Amino acid sequence: MSLIAKYRPQNIDDIVGQEKLLGEKSPLRILIEKQKMPHSFFWGPAGCGKTTLARVIAKHLDAPFYELNATSFKIAELREILHRYTNALQKPLIFIDEVHRLSKNQQETLLPFMENSQAIILGASTQNPYYSLTSAVRSRSYLFELQPLDREAMESLLKKVGKAEKITFDDAAKDYLIASSSGDARAMLYLLESAKEVENPITLENLRSLRPTAMQGGSIEDSIHYDLASALIKSVRGSDIDASLYYLAALIDGGEESAFIARRLAILASEDIGNANPNAAILASSILNSVEKIGYPEARILLAQLTIYLASCPKSNSAYKAINEAQKEIQTNGVTSPPHYLTGKSPEYKYPHDFGGWVKQVYKKGQQIFYKTDSIGFEKTLKEWIEKITKK
Repeated sequence: MSLIAKYRPQNIDDIVGQEKLLGEKSPLRILIEKQKMPHSFFWGPAGCGKTTLARVIAKHLDAPFYELNATSFKIAELREILHRYTNALQKPLIFIDEVHRLSKNQQETLLPFMENSQAIILGASTQNPYYSLTSAVRSRSYLFELQPLDREAMESLLKKVGKAEKITFDDAAKDYLIASSSGDARAMLYLLESAKEVENPITLENLRSLRPTAMQGGSIEDSIHYDLASALIKSVRGSDIDASLYYLAALIDGGEESAFIARRLAILASEDIGNANPNAAILASSILNSVEKIGYPEARILLAQLTIYLASCPKSNSAYKAINEAQKEIQTNGVTSPPHYLTGKSPEYKYPHDFGGWVKQVYKKGQQIFYKTDSIGFEKTLKEWIEKITKK
């Protein structure tokens, strides 16, 4: 039996790293213990325990467990399973992995079974399934996020397995087993099992020969990972191209996931550049989409292109500050109802196109100004546009 299978948690208390979701007084745990488990979808990074949690729930409910995958999901197979329990007292638990890959038609076929409670439907995804699941499915289920295992949880598991299996390693090897697995317990045990077949005690050299770079999601040291990511963003914000490329290269060589870097740069494109150069967000979005499909080594070129472009752009955080101010106003004073002629059809509403494109009209009660600009880059053009429009 593999170490992964041998040390798979068998009950809720065995699951590590998910205290917020499965703590003693957490709603999900209470529902499980009361045998009132609702249709649910779990999402989080690989190796955080989504499938394990589904298995533990099935065991706790004493429910027959069926594991399907969205990539090969067939409604006929589901119907056949459910047919076996037509007159049974037990309801099966149907677990669908990679649920974000379910088509809308496939999701619609689940609805009658969810509505009639013929089975408990659970699903898992490494992506937030909110946007891939239809509103009908979401209205009949709950979404629960699982976190990547932190260092303490990974170290606890490694210590437990090492002691039970009589596997030894020094501190350097231990740190590499944990950090290079980036919160993925399955990846850590997989590397440990392979390494012990080569030699025991396990050495850092042995581990590096099997896994030369870290798994996706982080550089070898967590502190270095965050320091490098922070330095990259601050260097791009500061328009230092060479420093930006240096930290980008360090993240790539440290095994950082290409999509993580692209996501951080995409956020910067709006937060620190915004309408000073609207093309920055477009390019960042395009490259984020591309690197997710391409991967390394070619993705490094796209990331370098994006980094150079963003570092070279004029910088403005006016959009970032504007939405912060608007949210602050609402959180402080609540939402003020809009003028009555903006809701529904009203003869008092002035249709701008009937007045050449713009007409003076009150759209919001109060005179708060949220958006302020220093007319940096393309923002100067936008300011000229709005001034020209409103001076008609």
